[in-house]
Order: sequence, then C-alpha cells, then structure tokens
Amino acid sequence: RVSSWLDDSNKIHAPFPVYRRRQVDLLNHHMPPKNKDKDATAETDSGRKRGRASNEGVNGVKAAATAAATASSPAKTASAIVASKTPSIAQVYETLEYGPAPEDPNVAYKWLDDHGRKFGHFIDNKWVHPAGRSYLDIKAPATGEKLTQTLIGQTADVDVACNAAHTAYKSWSATPPHVRARHMYSIARHIQKHHRLIAVVEALDNGKSVRETRDSDIPLVARWFYHYAGWAQLADTEMANWKPVGVVGAIVPWNFPLMLLSWKVAPALAMGNTVVLKPASYTQLSALLFAEICAEAGLPPGVLNIVTGGGAFGSALAAHPLVDKVAFTGSTGVGQILRRLTAGTGKMISLELGGKSPVIVFDSADIDSTVEGVVDAIWFNQGQVCSAGSRLLVQEQIHDVLVEKLKARMRTLRLGHSLDKNIDMGAVVDESQLKTLQRYVDIAKAEGNEVFQACACMPDIGLYFPPTLVLGCDTTSTCVMEEIFGPILTVQTFRTAKEAIALANNSIYGLGGSVWTENIGLAMEVCLSVKAGTMWVNAHNLFDAAAGFGGFRESGFGRDGGKEGLYAYCRPKWEERARPALASEEPAKDFGSYVPERPVNPSAGESPAVVNIATLNGAAVPAIDRTPKMYIGGVQKRPDAVYVRKVQGADGTTISHVGEGNRKDIRDAVEAAHAAFGGWGKRAAHNRAQIVYYLAENLELRRDEFAGRIAAMTGCTTDKALAEVDCSIRRLFHWGAYCDKFGGTVQETPFYGATVKVHEPVGPMAIVCPDENPLLSFVSLIAPALIRGNTVVIVPSEKHPLSAIDLYQVFDTSDLPGGVVNIVTGDREHLAKYLAEHQNIEAMWYHGTVAGSQFVEHTSALNVKRTWCNYGIPRDWMDDEQGQGEQFLIEAVECKNIWIPMGEVFG
Repeated sequence: RVSSWLDDSNKIHAPFPVYRRRQVDLLNHHMPPKNKDKDATAETDSGRKRGRASNEGVNGVKAAATAAATASSPAKTASAIVASKTPSIAQVYETLEYGPAPEDPNVAYKWLDDHGRKFGHFIDNKWVHPAGRSYLDIKAPATGEKLTQTLIGQTADVDVACNAAHTAYKSWSATPPHVRARHMYSIARHIQKHHRLIAVVEALDNGKSVRETRDSDIPLVARWFYHYAGWAQLADTEMANWKPVGVVGAIVPWNFPLMLLSWKVAPALAMGNTVVLKPASYTQLSALLFAEICAEAGLPPGVLNIVTGGGAFGSALAAHPLVDKVAFTGSTGVGQILRRLTAGTGKMISLELGGKSPVIVFDSADIDSTVEGVVDAIWFNQGQVCSAGSRLLVQEQIHDVLVEKLKARMRTLRLGHSLDKNIDMGAVVDESQLKTLQRYVDIAKAEGNEVFQACACMPDIGLYFPPTLVLGCDTTSTCVMEEIFGPILTVQTFRTAKEAIALANNSIYGLGGSVWTENIGLAMEVCLSVKAGTMWVNAHNLFDAAAGFGGFRESGFGRDGGKEGLYAYCRPKWEERARPALASEEPAKDFGSYVPERPVNPSAGESPAVVNIATLNGAAVPAIDRTPKMYIGGVQKRPDAVYVRKVQGADGTTISHVGEGNRKDIRDAVEAAHAAFGGWGKRAAHNRAQIVYYLAENLELRRDEFAGRIAAMTGCTTDKALAEVDCSIRRLFHWGAYCDKFGGTVQETPFYGATVKVHEPVGPMAIVCPDENPLLSFVSLIAPALIRGNTVVIVPSEKHPLSAIDLYQVFDTSDLPGGVVNIVTGDREHLAKYLAEHQNIEAMWYHGTVAGSQFVEHTSALNVKRTWCNYGIPRDWMDDEQGQGEQFLIEAVECKNIWIPMGEVFG
C-alpha cells in the first residue's frame, strides 16, 4: 500500500470523494473489533434502524452503511491525508491507512475532447452524425460528472448501418480464413496497445474499479480476439460444413460493456459475418472507442458498425429485415421480447440472460478460502454480474461460523471512486439501479428477513450501495427467487447433498454456480447434478475464450466462447436462410383450434370408410377393426377425448383411424417424459447405444411390413418404401455410434486445473414431425435426441402416422424404458400449441408450417425454451447431410463447463 501510494500520489488531478474509514488492526485486519459480538449486533441494529428512519431512500442506505462502519470502530476521514498528500512513512505505518492510488484520467479526457465530447454512430469506419437527432448525457456513476454526449439513434440510422453491414458481408464472407485471422490478430494487438486507455474509459463510464477493468475485463477482450483469430484460421477445416449467417445484430448490456461486446463480435467475425452492434445506453463509450481501434487495426469498412440509442432502438435493430442473426445479452424480460419479435422470421437468435447462481458450501470446505470466494462471487463488479453467486447455500453445521467470518470480511470491504486502485467495489451504474437495490432490501425486511450491511468506507457522493447480507431466507423469499443484479447475498441452509442440489435447482434460471468442498468426488457429482451452464469448484466467476458460457432454462440458450460459441454464428452449408412471408407480426389468436372429425354423411356424397377385407374359410369377411392407440409412459393409451381421425391413402380412401390427441394427452405425455428423464439421462452411453442398435435390429425384422405401410399411406412405389426403411435402419446405426462419442472435451484455458466441457441432455423435449418420409423423418429426429439422454414427446406425421405408431411395438421389444418415447397422434398444430405452451418442455423441434413455426418460437419465450423450426421448408430426409448432420447433435445437447482447480503439489 505504501509503495502504491508513493508511486501514484503525484497523479491526483482532482480531489476524490471523502471516504469514511475505520482503523484496522495490523494483526487482525480480517477480524472485527475485540468486543465483536456487541459491535456486530450494534452494527446490524444501527443499519436496520437508520435504514427505516430514512424513509427507505438511497440516502438512508448510505447513512446506514456509514453509521455501521462508524459504530464498529473509531472513524478517521481521509480528507486530511488527501489534502496533505505527503504523510510521512511513520504516519502511514501508525495508521495503516490505504494510501490514495488514483489512476490518471487525462488520457481518457483527452480522447473525449478529441471528439468534442459528442459522439455519433460509427458506420463504415466513419463517425456519422445524422441531422435532427437528440443526444444523451453520459455521466460517471462514481461522481455524477458529465463525461460526454452520445447520439440517440432513430430507425433510419439502423437502416444505414444494416445496409453498410450487408454490403460489407459480400466481400468479408468471401475473405480467405487466413486473411480474416490476420485482421482479428491485429485487433487483439491494438487492444493491448490501448489497454490502459480502454481500462480507464470503461471504469469512468461504468463505475467499476479500474483494477477490475485493467486486470480482468480488457485482458479478456484481447484474449477473445486472439482465440477466435485461431478459429478464423481453422474455419475451412474445423468448420468445413458450416457457413456464416450474414449480418449479426448484437445487443450488449452495461455491466461488462466491452467484454460482452467481444463475446459477440469475435466469433461473428471469425465465421465471416458482419456486425451492427448496439451498446447499452448507460455505457457506450468503450464500444465507440473499440470501433476506432478496429478501424486503426485495418478492419474493412462496414464489417463492424456501432449504433447508439435507447431500448426501442435495440428492437428496431433486431427486427430489421437485413439482420440474419440476433445476439443478445441482458435481462430475461428483454430476451423474451426479442424472442417474440423475431419469431417466425427465420432469424437465428442466441440469448444470454439472467441468473440466480447458487454458491453451495459443504462442511468439508476450507471456510476461510470460501469466504474470499463468496466475496468474489457476489461483490465482484458490485454484484452486477449475470452469474453472480447471489444465493449462498450453507450446510447447517457450519452456517454460524461462515456467516460470522463473512460479516467480518464485509467490514473490511472498501467502496470508492472507480479510478482508485485500492477499492474493492465501485458505484452501481445508475440511480434507477440504486433505487431497485433499496427496494429489494425493503422487501426483505418486510418479509421478516434479517438484513446486515457493512463496509470499511463509502463516499458521501456517488451511486454507492453497501455489501448486503440477507439472513433467515426460505425458498419463497423474494430476494431468493428474483434476480436482483446487485451486491445483495441471500443465505439458506441445507443438511444433505441431495437437499443442496434440490435448492440449487429450485430456480427458473440456470446460468452458473459453484461448489465449495475439499471432496472432489462430492464436488463433481453436485456439479453434474445442478442445471447450469457453468459450474466452478472452489472458485466463482472464472471466464475464458476457450470455454463457452451460457445458460439453461430462463438463463437463455447459446454459448459465448469456445468452439461451441461458433455455432451461434453459422448454419449448415446446404441450408439457405428462410424468409417466410408472415400473415401478421404475431401468431393468429386461434392457432391450433380445430373441430374433431364426425362420421361420414352418405347423403352429402362422402365416401364411407373402407372396410378392410379378410378371408375366413375361403370367404371374404370384414377384417377385425384395429384403431392404433397412443403410446405414453411405455403403454398404449386411448385418447382422452375419445375422438379419432382418418388416415387416408394416396387415392383418398380411408385405410385406418388413429386417436385425436388433446391438451390432457400432452400433459400425460410430458409427465411420463419427466418421470423417465432422470434414469435415461444417467444411463451409461454404451447402454443407450445397445438399445438403439436393438431398435435397428427389430425394425429390420419387419422391413417388408413397414415398407408396405409406407406405400399404402403415401402411394410411393415399393422400392422407394423399402429404401426409406433401409435408410431408417442405417440412421439408427449412425446415431447409435454417436452414443459414446459426443460426451464433451477438456477445454484449453489458462486456468491451472481442468476445464471440462460436458455435453448434457437438454431434458424432456417435444418433436413435431413433417409429413415427408413419415418413418425416416420420425427416426431421424428422435434418434439423436435419445442417444444424448433426452426423453421425448413426439407428434408423428399428421397425414401418415401409422409407421410411427407401429414403432411402439419395436420399442417394447427393444428394452426401451417406458416414458423415454411418448407418441401422441392428432392435429399437428393443435398438439404443437400445447407443447409450445408447456413450461416443463425444455426444447421443441418443429417441422411443419410457416404459421406453426411462428407460433412455436413466439410462445417458447414463456419459459425461454430452445426451438428448432423449419419455417415450412422441407428437407431431403434421404440425404445424409440434411438428415443426419452435426446440427442434430448440437440441438440435442447443453454444453456445461466445469472448472476444477489444482494446486496441491505445484500451485
């Protein structure tokens, strides 16, 4: 601290806010005062009383935190030290005060001055200031200082930027991979050359500590471009069967403005896409600075375009017809809006949304290390992190010890100016965020929770909120259920590992989590059991470009980072983007409505159902009627409504009837799939492979029978029907081979330990099949889902369902567990409606109509389920590239990265 002060004290260019400090005992600087029980109680009570007395306002929070720190020990303001600037070394050793360590902001101010403190859009490598636009004042959260103004864009500006990106795409997508890699390498190098400037601008604009931007954010930005420069170089070999999607519309939030920008831009450029990016309205400066750096690095005009504006401006970008893919990081609510906005348009979309990440602490954990880990998990970046460890789950027997140590650590946390390198937490981003945090504290108190707030010092001005602990929570506490996005940590207890897993999974989110224990077997089992995209062992909030980051459930879908992050920015080479003509911007209100069939009316000239003829003792007699049932939970079931629908041959004659499914049948099927998922997903891959091979074996035994059924329904020749059956058998063998060959990999991160990517099953899935190739399409869709451990509710071809229905006899003779496959027949759109609306379906593959694709994507926003739709465009199921490509595997798994530390021997 002394050397830091001596190095930087001469750099003070303006007085920093006055800090209220507490003296720290040299030998016990992590512990509270000697009479800790009395002082801790006084601190808690003081904070609670003053917080209520402040009319629940922002000033009350600051008063509570200041009073808390003052009550715990003698106070000493920093004003005298800041004023003199040159205390003697003896004085420093006597007080052990943190010396001022300010970062020089002059280079950032000079950059702002170079632009007249007024920024426009950056389009085609030029600054654009359209006439007649308003400007937004950008202020520093730490002090309220006005930094600059940025343009508030309008829809016409989006059009200009998208046209520039669309024009540039023609040449950029055709640029050889090696040349793209050179451009990205140059960007990474120039980021490093301007590292300090970017770090200062980011800290000023966002309010976070310059130590975090300098040592974490900006190095990760450079790392992302270096890593994806490598993927650009390898694109023609490692991604040989994929091509870029086109123009990417990227929308990033304010908590990590530049880092999250790089997570979108780097993989997009590596695959040959061009980008139009909108930064958050609170934090636009680092994105604009980055645009200049890219131009300086030689990135061609139009490849990257930055436009600024409000929230509606982002919607205009996502909806623009030239945008082929939307990449969004932000709140779940906005993600749901974007999912509905793009529904049915053929645009790709990836969403990295909110989180409520658990920090699970077992009694076998190193408690002191865990305390530091909790500080990093929740108070890093003021808790404004989507993966912040905001739910502390503690084993009962260590609860009291851990909480007391955590309270003691909280008393030493220093809040201050973002350019002071000696602070632990900076300001929150905006006054509205400050009010939101106070509202959650008020709710916690109203619900009977104990609220503890403490810190070592906090400025009198600026948007600061103290570290907060909410004790006595249960599973229904508001602060436990809702994402707060701030420095508020809830505490719950558990007794057993199973209870810990249940509590961790008791959330609509699934972004991240951490496990704290010295028992590696316990840690791995818990990590694999928690539904989250990233799990850390004895750590939290570790990120790297080689390891994908993203969520399950309402934390979104898609990954940022790693090879898995590339697939969000490309499509199979054979596939063209669908551009369906939608009847309206939203699905029809009556989508899926239908009237069940009635008996034929001979008087109206309707043809009677054909009665199949059998031979008995040489005489023709009516065959015994057989109406195939549905297949739910491993047994045949009649439809709930007891309606049937005709199955007609190619000549229009009725050859059979099948059950007409409804909402109740879908509900039963989903329940059966959920019941079977736990066992099927945990089965050994080899065992699943044996069952899939057995399906192929039993299907071949009935080859002629299935071919005859296909020919009768579709009117195709016997040879074509036999070819479809044979292709179905080959496809089962193909996917059976992948059962134990797509489980994941070890990621090559700089982390000292192992970062393991695991391909987990998505969960209970819904599949709606097309009418083309009724057997082959059914097999091609269901097999990749099954081999990766998913359970399925599947709707077979509406026109030709008999081949799929016949398969349940094959399932029964192939050792497939009940509930793994559930077949519901009926009207495609009617059943798709209830599957899309069902919140216990984790993903839905729909191959049907344009209207159906729009409805499925629009309705999936309800629980942010993954979707894969065909927009009414059929594929050639007999073609291996279209019918069994890598895309099927990617859609059938969730990528989870588990970070496992080392260090017992050499660390």
